[in-house]
Amino acid sequence: MAQPHPRTFEDLVAEAASVPTEGWDFSWFEGRASEDRPSWGYARSMAGRLAGATAVLDVQTGGGEVLDFALGAASRPPRLVVATEGWPPNVAKATALLRPRGVAVVASPEDAPFPFADGAFDLVVSRHPVVPHWTEIARVLAPGGTYFAQHVGPSSVFELVEYFLGPQPEENRNARHPDRERADAEAAGLEVVDLRAERLRMEFHDIGAVVHFLRKVVWMVPGFTVEQYEPRLRALHERIEAEGPFVAHSARQLFEARKPRA
Repeated sequence: MAQPHPRTFEDLVAEAASVPTEGWDFSWFEGRASEDRPSWGYARSMAGRLAGATAVLDVQTGGGEVLDFALGAASRPPRLVVATEGWPPNVAKATALLRPRGVAVVASPEDAPFPFADGAFDLVVSRHPVVPHWTEIARVLAPGGTYFAQHVGPSSVFELVEYFLGPQPEENRNARHPDRERADAEAAGLEVVDLRAERLRMEFHDIGAVVHFLRKVVWMVPGFTVEQYEPRLRALHERIEAEGPFVAHSARQLFEARKPRA
């Protein structure tokens, strides 16, 4: 029986360039890339928090997949759940997914003030916000309310970033350092109750996975296009074919902060 021909660079790149990038569904990477998961299991932990909350805000919900899972796993859904999202394709996807659960998705730019009243929520959640707006988080939390989130940490996947962009300055490498985020949260008037950080192994098994990842996570290599980086992509394809998966490490931080009652 004839063996299948190995897929060419052109085949892999063309496929990856055609896959939709909306939302935070990473199932396309199955068998092509892998990432270890943080020990705290954010989505399930969020489900436990939802069960004890009355009014919830999910900031930068993406396609709504994490919130949808957590609501489905919660023993009791909150009376009010609202989500924000800034990218129009994700707003449409999140609305379609979350509306059946009674969740209102509000189109709101990532850098804009939250369009909600002071003290409107007793729980604010977020998975991988581009930038946590600490003053706004503190403003919309009710006294005694909690911010519970998973952030991207410093130098996340920088092995891949620096492969394409070259060595990055220390300011970029440490931009999301947990000590800095703790200080920013405290400056906004929040008490940091829990802060954990882990670095997790990632593997890219073919160049298509790299292309799709950089198209989906657009801040890694800003302005990424296959055409602009074709020589580097082709060299990386040959390296993966010869040596095996390209290994990088993601950084994740679990944040729990509380707004004082007084």
